[in-house]
Amino acid sequence: MNCLLKVIHSLLLKTDPEWAHELTLRALEIGLYKRDTETDNPCLKTNIMGLQFPNPIGIAAGFDKDARVYNAVQDVGFGFSEVGTLTPRPQSGNIKPRVIRLPKDKALINRLGFNNCGHDTAHHRLIQRKPSGILGINIGANKDTTEKAIDYTTGIKRFYSLADYFMINISSPNTPGLRDLQSPEQLSVLLRQINDIRDRCADKYGRFVPIAIKLAPEIAYSDMLGIVDKIVSHNIDAIAVSNTTISRPSNLKTKLVEENGGLSGQPLFQRSTVVLARIHKHVNGTIPLIGIGGINSGESAQAKIEAGASLIQLYTGLIYGGLPVLKQIKSQLVRATQKASLAQLKELTGTNADTWASLPLD
Repeated sequence: MNCLLKVIHSLLLKTDPEWAHELTLRALEIGLYKRDTETDNPCLKTNIMGLQFPNPIGIAAGFDKDARVYNAVQDVGFGFSEVGTLTPRPQSGNIKPRVIRLPKDKALINRLGFNNCGHDTAHHRLIQRKPSGILGINIGANKDTTEKAIDYTTGIKRFYSLADYFMINISSPNTPGLRDLQSPEQLSVLLRQINDIRDRCADKYGRFVPIAIKLAPEIAYSDMLGIVDKIVSHNIDAIAVSNTTISRPSNLKTKLVEENGGLSGQPLFQRSTVVLARIHKHVNGTIPLIGIGGINSGESAQAKIEAGASLIQLYTGLIYGGLPVLKQIKSQLVRATQKASLAQLKELTGTNADTWASLPLD
């Protein structure tokens, strides 16, 4: 079976990126995967945002855009699922080609543009197949929406009874004007509206659903701290660091670096981890952080946690490493916890934040 999976993975890497992604989703939909029957080591249990995660590892948004394989994701061993990014109305996204592999760099450039099935279809799927574990709903705005904050409140209202948490994506570089929502003025308005609709939904459904905000890695450090303070002051439950980057590190080996879009994968690791550590030091434990960007091994996952992450998410690392990466990460995190003579992995969070925070972004 392992040899067959390696062959399939090798073939997928030679296929058009979007078609390879579709084939992967179809394989998960029909059950063509090996279920993880092993119980996670108890040290990996993580409680944040009032939720108990069996392990802190999830697939980042963009993998299950249309709510098709959220249960299969957990069947193979991930600690939680996140569907989306979902917009109120379906949209096809940007013109193809819009996903470019940088294999020498173990990276991707994508300019997908929130291609997704929309709220109605995703909601129907979630109603038909009850989530088997913790489910996050990643919310975005339609490209042609002029009042983008309304799309976020619409998403929270629509999926409130189904979500275990919401991820508010205001940092994708592929939707015009979206990152403007990170400016202090627009962010304050958005956070007030988000909290208002959550309060009303909590009263209606008798349950509290936590909310995380996903930030871009390019925000200037002086601006970042103000944005973080604003997020904390509005009682948001977590911050995800970070989305893809529009910057192009000088050490990229692949020549297609002039392509527009968000860069993900290994080249993003240092920038996203440094930003994560700086935010961790600034908030001093007042809000949990979700580490995203360049995780492709057990060592990089451990580094992300030691820099300040309570949860981690990966996607591009899976494209190049396949599902064995997940097992490697779990094994490494268990070893690191035991080596430090700790009872829980969460005790490693932020233990190396000072070192990471002192490093340059690139």
